[in-house]
Amino acid sequence: MFEIQAESMFSAAHHLLNYNGECENQHGHNWKVIVSVRGSQLDKSNILVDFKILKKELNKVLDLIDHKDINELEYFKGQSPSSEMIAKFIYEKLLEKFDNMYSVAVYETPTSCAKYYGKDEE
Repeated sequence: MFEIQAESMFSAAHHLLNYNGECENQHGHNWKVIVSVRGSQLDKSNILVDFKILKKELNKVLDLIDHKDINELEYFKGQSPSSEMIAKFIYEKLLEKFDNMYSVAVYETPTSCAKYYGKDEE
């Protein structure tokens, strides 16, 4: 099994719903995002997915949320846009391009990360 990762960043504001604490107030983060794809089949160049293509598609998705109030985006209407849900959003968008998506990690600080896998790990 092979796995590759690409990393990028975005900045955005959000506030958590149904939360009792400071994060219920609007605030912003400079998020770091790491996406992973896995597979056992390489192409004729022995590449799983071209890093340039993976990063280009990741940045297209991040452009949808970069410098936005995430609470105002249709996908997040009525729900708390936690790092967990942001990771799920990015995963689902990238799954449209890469059927071998494995995970998306979203860091809202250098030491705090939420990860979404899309399917149960067994």
